[in-house]
Amino acid sequence: MTERARADERAGVWSGSWVAERLGVELTGDDTLPALLGLALRRNPKRAHLLVSNVLGKHVPQSPSVVHGHGVALGRRVRDLLGAEAAGRAVVLGYAETATGLGHSVADGLGTAPYLHSTRRPVAGAARAGGFEESHSHATSHLLLPEDPALLAGDGPLVLVDDEFSTGNTVLNTVRALHERYPRKRYVVVALVDMRSPADADRLEDFAREIGARVDLVTAASGTVRLPDDVLQQGQELVARYEALAAGQAGESRGAEKPGLARSARDEAAGLGSGSGATAPAPDRAGASAHGAAGPESPAPAPVSPDGTVARVDLHWPAGVPDGGRHGFTPAHRERLEAALPGMAGRIAEALPAGARRVLVLGFEELMYAPLRLARELEVTVEADVRYSTTTRSPVLAVDDPGYAIRTRLVFPAHDDPADGPGERYAYNVAGAGFDTVVAVVDSAADTPALHAHDGLLARLAAHSAHVLLAVVPSYVPRAPHASHAPERPPMLPEPLRGPDFSSYDPDEVGWLLQDLSDVTLEAPTEEREEAIQSGGAHYAESLPVEYQPSEQYQELFHAALATSAARLARAAGAVTEIVLTERSPRPVLVSLARAGTPVGILMRRWAQYRHGLDLPHYAVSIVRGRGIDANALRWLADRHDPADVVFVDGWTGKGAITRELAAALRDFESTDGITGFDPEIAVLADPGSCVRTYGTRDDFLIPSACLNSTVSGLISRTVLRADLVGQHDFHGAKFYRELAGADLSTAFLDAVTARFPDVADAVDAQAKDLLSADRSPTWEGWAAVERISEEYGIHDVNLVKPGVGETTRVMLRRVPWKVLARAGAGADLDHVRLLAEQRGVPVEEVADLPYTCVGLIHPKYTRGATGADGKAVAL
Repeated sequence: MTERARADERAGVWSGSWVAERLGVELTGDDTLPALLGLALRRNPKRAHLLVSNVLGKHVPQSPSVVHGHGVALGRRVRDLLGAEAAGRAVVLGYAETATGLGHSVADGLGTAPYLHSTRRPVAGAARAGGFEESHSHATSHLLLPEDPALLAGDGPLVLVDDEFSTGNTVLNTVRALHERYPRKRYVVVALVDMRSPADADRLEDFAREIGARVDLVTAASGTVRLPDDVLQQGQELVARYEALAAGQAGESRGAEKPGLARSARDEAAGLGSGSGATAPAPDRAGASAHGAAGPESPAPAPVSPDGTVARVDLHWPAGVPDGGRHGFTPAHRERLEAALPGMAGRIAEALPAGARRVLVLGFEELMYAPLRLARELEVTVEADVRYSTTTRSPVLAVDDPGYAIRTRLVFPAHDDPADGPGERYAYNVAGAGFDTVVAVVDSAADTPALHAHDGLLARLAAHSAHVLLAVVPSYVPRAPHASHAPERPPMLPEPLRGPDFSSYDPDEVGWLLQDLSDVTLEAPTEEREEAIQSGGAHYAESLPVEYQPSEQYQELFHAALATSAARLARAAGAVTEIVLTERSPRPVLVSLARAGTPVGILMRRWAQYRHGLDLPHYAVSIVRGRGIDANALRWLADRHDPADVVFVDGWTGKGAITRELAAALRDFESTDGITGFDPEIAVLADPGSCVRTYGTRDDFLIPSACLNSTVSGLISRTVLRADLVGQHDFHGAKFYRELAGADLSTAFLDAVTARFPDVADAVDAQAKDLLSADRSPTWEGWAAVERISEEYGIHDVNLVKPGVGETTRVMLRRVPWKVLARAGAGADLDHVRLLAEQRGVPVEEVADLPYTCVGLIHPKYTRGATGADGKAVAL
């Protein structure tokens, strides 16, 4: 909190009034809420406002005893709720990045609970024990990387800690993902504030009943944020206007500590209207304009070197004690840290300049707990006023106004080689706060040249504080997982399902490592499924779309496409099979990813039989985006085959999401089961996304099996994973649509391609030879193109962009399409897509230089109102 902010607080100005007045946001609930929370505007296309906690120690510098004390108090309430016996078996899980320190403090309050927090930093050699999505965040993916895989496998209560409980989506996603792998009877959700709507509260209760577990909620305060319908659009417009205004005023500013200008003609020029006490946005950088160019009156960044402005403090961090909960933090770790804290705080105190009166201990993103405990110990060691906060990845608008929670913002480049690439990072409410000394605490992975660069964090801090100290905590490196920690495998798994009892394929063509859910009603209208999926209320694998029944005209297109592409398909199937036999295994075990991979796996098996007389085993297994591959299917395969012989097969690549999903899932499986040897490399017929190195072609062309659903895939549905249907020792499920036998084209499709094998044999030899000698390293061009399209079309969610002919077809058949992008001049490969688009009222937009033949865009703002009464998509 800045000097001005403290004065404003004493004057009774609520740090949320600026946003409330301009956007019509209302904060209602407990009387303590205004003291706990302020409001700011996100620079995030998914949510307009940010609840800014005054007691979390993230965006607002606060007394470390206040920050730690709030977490400990919540932990003690959880202990009282659970009782001594259950509390002794509890595990605490905190959320990255904002709640890593809060979760750790809650674990302190419980006393004996081990602690783990999710992370957005992949760690080499650390296997995932799961992951989940935070849909509204600027960085959505969370990883769980415990050193001991058994940490989450117990049956004691799981305590989930976040800074705020707004919709409950993140908690639902977490519990759903973990309950499938590590079911338990009790969960406790802990947050500083509960801001859910009544509908969200009911949803959590319904979910608890669905999984058969008790879910309790412990919070410091509760209330509701009431938002106008157009709050997102208003917020984005307000951020854009104020950032443009900041850029225009950069030449007038002397730095981020400069008090904001009184509301005047500048605001009116930005079209912001009138209001009391409003000020201009604070400049983004010390000595920089909104675009990063130094202003004519701006001071140059102070030099950063060991003998200059910044000095190092050797903490003597205790060996073997983790820097936080990224890989787990046990009660034994806590005991050793407590013993070492006085000595480490003493070393910081000795390094402080004489007469230091106001000191900030600044943590680093997920590294919140270690700096917090150091700050708390320093607070009782020195006479100076000690405050604590951390840097963050979260982009927020800064406005220097008494009624706004983020008064100033320092911007600097990321300095820890993040997995998502370089980008900006931020320190809020540090500039202009009167800190004569800042102690920056980072882990050793972040002690990089970028930290010490002329535009790095240390230089930004040095421009606003006379003294900057750097304390580096060694990044904890987890040990290799112990197989003894892995849960016991179930003693027996069923044999694979085969036709004609399950699927219309011959029994020797494929064995399905699935369970038959044919008697369960799983279908839901496409619009209802889309609404549930995009709202976070359901996973796409929990229901099935209603099977599309093609019109006579569409069936004619399918047959025409098959007639013209059969030879091309045969060449690709033969080429990829030859590569597999040459590079992977002389007798591979083909394992198709159901269901799109299954026809391709059968074609590969037929080619090996035709050309080499090999009778290859072939199975189909389920893989689900966000939940991984069926672990029971892997166990079955490992019991009967050498994992090194297993070759995973899919139809085609889009942006590579399944490629990444499989690699992550196999790392998890190796960690939990101790079974090694499965190769994550997928063999595909076509790789237009350049995501794999084992493929028949990288051309994006029409694969007719993508034109239809079950009627070209053995009458099998897409796979299903739902907690009430798939138990801990079950295979994932699917349905066999026997009633569609009259429309089945599965065998006809395979036979048409197989019939061309003799015609293409020489071409296959030449194509395989060229591929085997070529550089086939993935370039991930598809992923880059999808990210670009997502931004260009204002979607801001790569999951809603489906590249390639096959994925576009799926969008048209199963999802709520918004529009189709077609490469200019694309020919007959898109006839079926154009027909589907015409039938559904979806515009087709020709785009020059599109890297794919076409791209399907799922409706980005889907609600029930996003389709008309006739079921057609509404143009935005």
